[in-house]
Amino acid sequence: MSIDFQQWLQIQQRYVEYAAVLDVGQFDRWPDFFTDDCVYKIQPRENHERGFPLATLSLTSNGMLLDRVYGIQETLYHDPYYQRHIVSTPIIRQAQAECVSAEANYAVFRTKYDQLSTVFNVGRYIDEWVRAPQGWLLSQRLCIYDSEMIPNSLIYPL
Repeated sequence: MSIDFQQWLQIQQRYVEYAAVLDVGQFDRWPDFFTDDCVYKIQPRENHERGFPLATLSLTSNGMLLDRVYGIQETLYHDPYYQRHIVSTPIIRQAQAECVSAEANYAVFRTKYDQLSTVFNVGRYIDEWVRAPQGWLLSQRLCIYDSEMIPNSLIYPL
């Protein structure tokens, strides 16, 4: 089954909104993009392709996302930085009336206040979107990053 242009446009808009929320540091809005029983993982490409479950970060409910937000805002001490997401146009892999599987490439740049911008993380989102009364929500987001090398701190969501 395919989706119509209006549905595709709604999903495309959700990708844009997701990146915008993170880029301006509105982390308290980040969990609003997910269902209650969501999965959010950041995983190296090699592990994903080999079917290994080990992930750099694995959150398995909206409550865990809320806990991560609390940690970012209240308990973690880190050198603050800005993020900027560049997200490709999503490709629809599978579509049903209320569920869409999609992928999009991403690049996240990081800028510390007193340094030049650097490429922070590059990879692809593998997503499961479900239709909810408030719009399309992520039931699963896998952030599959390409490089085995990542900075020693991964604070903000990708």
